[in-house]
Amino acid sequence: MKRDYPHLCKPLQVGNLTFRNRMTSAPMGATDIDAQGTPGLRTLGFYEARAKGGAASVTVSELVVHPDTDGSQMLHLSLATPGQLGAFAYVADAIKRHGAVASIELSHSGQYAGTYMVDKKAKGELCQWGPSDGVRPDGMKVRALSAEQIDDIVAAYANAAVLARRAGFQMCMVHAGHGWLINQFLSPYFNKRTDEYGGSLENRMRFARRILTAIREATGPGFPIELRMSGSELFDGGYDIEEGCRIAAGLEDLVDLIHVSAGSYQFGFSITHPSMFRDHGCNVHLAAQIKQHVSVPVIAIGGLSDPAQMEEIIASGQADGIAMARALLADPELPNKVMANRGDEVVKCLRCFVCMAERPVTQTRRCAVNPLIGREFEGLTVPRAARLKNVLVAGGGIAGMKAAHTAALRGHGVILCEASDRLGGILNTEEALPFKRDMYELGRTYEHLCREVGVDVRLNTRVDARLCEELEPDALIVAVGSEPIPLPFPVADNARVLSIDELYLDGAEPGPEVVVIGGGLTGCECALQLARTGHKVHLVEMRAELAPDANIRHRPILLAELEGEDIDVLTGAAAQRIDADGVTVTMADGAERLIPCDSTISAIGQRSRRAVVDELRDGAPFVRIVGDAQRPANITLAIYEAYHAALDV
Repeated sequence: MKRDYPHLCKPLQVGNLTFRNRMTSAPMGATDIDAQGTPGLRTLGFYEARAKGGAASVTVSELVVHPDTDGSQMLHLSLATPGQLGAFAYVADAIKRHGAVASIELSHSGQYAGTYMVDKKAKGELCQWGPSDGVRPDGMKVRALSAEQIDDIVAAYANAAVLARRAGFQMCMVHAGHGWLINQFLSPYFNKRTDEYGGSLENRMRFARRILTAIREATGPGFPIELRMSGSELFDGGYDIEEGCRIAAGLEDLVDLIHVSAGSYQFGFSITHPSMFRDHGCNVHLAAQIKQHVSVPVIAIGGLSDPAQMEEIIASGQADGIAMARALLADPELPNKVMANRGDEVVKCLRCFVCMAERPVTQTRRCAVNPLIGREFEGLTVPRAARLKNVLVAGGGIAGMKAAHTAALRGHGVILCEASDRLGGILNTEEALPFKRDMYELGRTYEHLCREVGVDVRLNTRVDARLCEELEPDALIVAVGSEPIPLPFPVADNARVLSIDELYLDGAEPGPEVVVIGGGLTGCECALQLARTGHKVHLVEMRAELAPDANIRHRPILLAELEGEDIDVLTGAAAQRIDADGVTVTMADGAERLIPCDSTISAIGQRSRRAVVDELRDGAPFVRIVGDAQRPANITLAIYEAYHAALDV
């Protein structure tokens, strides 16, 4: 067959292994690890899904090689724990049986040990070890590793690789990036040693070379090694891309594949894991430059999920392969879809950080657009219904489309009704925000998916009791969404107040100076976009903090973006009234202040369309209310509820 993406679909030789395509699953943390560091069934299912989805290799993350000096709650592998080797063997087998190469990441966090521990007291009791004595940015003391400890850690890397190979893994990845221990030795910022491991680049590479040599000697030439490195640390005092190229060239004789990431923990989370405010593929240039200095294959990573963009990266010679993490959380089937010329069906990552925010809070996985994440062992496919029914879905937003698509996959006859003239619901507003383009495109993808599986889409059709009586559905899923909360204070007749829909969908021009009332996630994003398009913006929030509804990973990134713009932020400020000349607010100290503006944007929140919901409660024998129609929350909850509602029909 003729491939739409021939370069992405081409095999890649890595040592003695053949990757079936150029799309690899980057290391992503497991979901159920016991106190001894043993993977559980959820972890097995998590990695198996990526292998079954067509990835060429699947790398298990991250195996802590030396627990005595690295207290992170990650995977450990030791013969001292009964059954542990077998647990790893089952994970490796689950990957290999679907045709993917099973790899495992060997890691040491160094001075950032315990970073992801939920037990903060235990984290504080850890001894932090690094190349040099010092103090972390969070105030924790770091002690320099002795020569004897270094010898022990080098041996631990080799031992971990041997055990991983015994468990059935076919290759390993050595994590030498992102500010972890090997990177700390490579970095002039962290490494202040005066012995053979510090000073010159040759000395700073010595630790890495010893580890790679020890692994090669212990496992032999038939066990490929992938080096994961930061092409540049991208902060003042760290190494730049020029030195990154020299590091790669200085280590390539010991590795079979170089995986080029970027940045360093503590200084660049949104660089290493590109946020929605950065371009897709923003770190690929680092891989492209390193590729010019080495002869082994080079893998690029960094916010990549679009098959066309990834194809161009390979075709243009910037890299030999693509690694994806969050993209394969959003859609584990992405490689299979690419191979089958179904690139238009890829559900792309929103880069919203729901996946990474959940782990430090509950130690589980969750994805805004994929309800199976962390629950893959329960089943990877939508089951066919034993009895086929007629399903009516009210509302064509993301919840309604997800429910309709899932119900149709189960074999049900599905009618999807949307009161407006287009599907997408609230996602349509995101078209006006360049940094949320992925969320807008999610609506277009699900519209395509619904039509592909035969959903009967009816636009300009409001579902009411009469229509339910006419269609007599066996099941009714109510996804009619929400509506803006009315402003709870006086608004003068001659004052100009715009809703988010009027601003984003209708293209209303707010004028040069604007007040945004409501500093939640929606209001902050609105203020940011208005500031970036040349408006003078005042952001008013009655609470003490902005964006409390944003997740713990996305919120600091959003706040940093706001700080980078000239926005007048007023927290602890309660709006009292809106007049033609501006908004009067009461400050935390009780003082009143008039904020002049040409128009006011209301972003104080949403409320469910309760009247519509109440009318439809008896619309069918089976009725389920999902998404904002149940309670205004977020896209994650809307998709989860819609998916499971369709499964319950």
